[in-house]
Amino acid sequence: MELTPEFHQYFMRLALREAQVSAAAGEVPTGCVIIERPVSAIPTAGVKILGRAHNQTEMLKDATAHAEMIAITQAAAAKGDWRLTDTILYVTKEPCSMCAGAIVLSRVPLVVWGVSDPKRGGHSVFSILNHPNLNHRPQLLPGILQEECLAVLQEFFQMRR
Repeated sequence: MELTPEFHQYFMRLALREAQVSAAAGEVPTGCVIIERPVSAIPTAGVKILGRAHNQTEMLKDATAHAEMIAITQAAAAKGDWRLTDTILYVTKEPCSMCAGAIVLSRVPLVVWGVSDPKRGGHSVFSILNHPNLNHRPQLLPGILQEECLAVLQEFFQMRR
């Protein structure tokens, strides 16, 4: 089933809400939502959300507590399987190398992000998400609600300076 730009924007807006929760808590504002990919045309409200998270590194004092890592753990628990086939991962900022590795290992087939990270991105810098030596390479859809995602990050870092 072909998914529309509006479909992807709907779930990126949910990820943006998570990013705003991060910002309010003093965390780098990144949000992530993982859904079960619909097999037929259904309203977005009927799509099953398997995981939803925001960065919690400062709160948990854990370098691995990125939004994607937490959402992947939630989604695996919801599915009862570490293989997240037939899912879509939405994240407001391009995954870092750690999160990109977890995405590959968990077999997420489609990764959608808002803002690319040409300095530290797991795809832009390290090509983890499409590395030919890895056994899984997800499809990528960058730039969804890019301006909104960038604005949340810029506002956060302007306030910190």
